[in-house]
Amino acid sequence: MKTEMPKADQIVHNWYVVDATDQVLGRLATRVASLIRGKHKPIFSPNLDTGDFVIVLNAEKVRLTGNKELQKTYQRYSGYQSGLTTISFKRMLAEKPEEIIIHAVKGMLPKNILGRQLLQKLKVYTGNEHPHQAQKPEKLELV
Repeated sequence: MKTEMPKADQIVHNWYVVDATDQVLGRLATRVASLIRGKHKPIFSPNLDTGDFVIVLNAEKVRLTGNKELQKTYQRYSGYQSGLTTISFKRMLAEKPEEIIIHAVKGMLPKNILGRQLLQKLKVYTGNEHPHQAQKPEKLELV
């Protein structure tokens, strides 16, 4: 039997809303990455964008387990000598809580052009409001 490849007009991209209140960061990120990738659909193909759009609300209320709140750090490098910048989780949560979830989901997507394209389907916001009401997103409970 031959494998059926879905055509571009056969792929339906749904919109989902996920509330990050009291969710563990890693478990939330794996479920969101799976939705964005489209692994929950029967037409999944690893080289195609078959996934859905995901809106994550209340990014500032995400939690970590154990002592990770005190120990976890985020690093970025400017490319110059001594250009390493390290930011703690607590400071990142206070300044840019959206970046915490984006960083976690980005690490679970492919490291290629498709992965960068899939990351654009992730919308992260602090608070309960988002500007995507016109897309009629469905509320999704992650258990």
